[in-house]
Amino acid sequence: MGNCTSRSPEADAEARSALIDLQIEEDAIRHRRESKVFLLGSDESGKSTIVKQMKIMHQSGYTFDELLAFRPLVWKTLLESARDVVQALAKFDLEPINLVNKANRERILAYQLATENPRFYFSPDIAQAVQAMWADEIIPALMEHSSEFHLMDNASYFFAEAQRIASSNYVPSEEDVLRTHAKTTAITETRFNMGQLSIDLVDVGGQWSERKKWIHQFEGVPAIIFCVALSDYDQVLSEEKTQTRMTESLVLFDSVVNSRWFLRTSIILFLNKIDEFKDKLPKVSLNNFFPEYTGGSDANKGVKYILWRFMQANRARLNVYPHITQATDISNIRLVFLAIKETILQNAPQNALKEPRIL
Repeated sequence: MGNCTSRSPEADAEARSALIDLQIEEDAIRHRRESKVFLLGSDESGKSTIVKQMKIMHQSGYTFDELLAFRPLVWKTLLESARDVVQALAKFDLEPINLVNKANRERILAYQLATENPRFYFSPDIAQAVQAMWADEIIPALMEHSSEFHLMDNASYFFAEAQRIASSNYVPSEEDVLRTHAKTTAITETRFNMGQLSIDLVDVGGQWSERKKWIHQFEGVPAIIFCVALSDYDQVLSEEKTQTRMTESLVLFDSVVNSRWFLRTSIILFLNKIDEFKDKLPKVSLNNFFPEYTGGSDANKGVKYILWRFMQANRARLNVYPHITQATDISNIRLVFLAIKETILQNAPQNALKEPRIL
C-alpha cells in the first residue's frame, strides 16, 4: 500500500493566509484601475454630448433601434428651434422680406407633432417652410439680437438638414444624435474601458441643486469633468433673462471647486464649443459682457481670459487641467480622453495647471 501524507494545521493556515493576501492584492489592483468620474456643468454645456461620444467610442455605438428612438427628439428640436426664430422675429418687430414667409410663420407655429403615432413622420412641407424662413434676408438682422433670445446652438445644423429629417424613412445619424439635447433630470452612469482603466462616468444632470441629499456618497471622487460652453458668454438663461449662461457656469464652478467633499479631487475643465466661440467672437464682443476683457476678437486671448475667470474661483487650490474641446468632434474628444486617462492614472501631480492651446 502507498504512503498516506497529510499537511499540518500550520501549513493549511499559511495556505489560507496566502490566498487571502492574494485576493486582497488583486482587489487593490482592480480598485486602482476603476475610477468614478463626475460630469458637471450648466445646461447645454455639452455634457450629454460627451456621454454620447463615450457610447460611440467605447460601447459599439448605437443600434438601429436606438437611433430610431431619437426621431421624436430630433423632430422636436427642429420644430422648437424654428418656433424660437419666429417668436424672436415678433419680439423685435422684424418682418420677413420674402412674402411667403409671412404665411410660413403661422404654419410653423400651428404645426403639431404626433410622435405617439408610430406611422408619423415630419411634414416635408413644414420642413420646406422652416428652411425658407431661415434663408429669409431678415435673419441677419435678427441674429444681431442673438444675445437677447434663446436659440439652440445646433439650430442651424437641423435647419440645413430639415428635408432629410422630414423623409418618410428617416433614421437619425450619429451626428444627429450628438447634436440633440434633452435636459437631464436624473443621475445617469456610463461605464466604459480605456485599456486597463475602467471609468464610471456619472452625469448628475439637474440633480446638482439637490446635491445635499447625495453628494456625501461621492466624497473623494478622483476626478470631475466640468463642462463650460465658451460660446455661451452672451446667451441669457431661458428661465432668468438677466443672467448669462457663462455667469451661471462661474457660480456653479465655484460651488464645485470649493466644496468640502472634493478636497482631494482633480478638476478637468472642458472649455467646450470652441468652434462656435471662434465664429461668434468677431461678431459679438466679449467685452460687452466682461468689461475688463481687452483681447478683442482674438480667440486665444478670449479663451485665456475665460480660463482666468474660472481659476479665480479656485480658492481651494485644487489641481485643474483645462482642455479646449469641441464635443461634437469625435477625434478631438478621443484625444482629450486619452489625456484624461493619464491624469487619472498619475493622480494629478501638484501645480499641474497648463496653459490651454486651441486645437
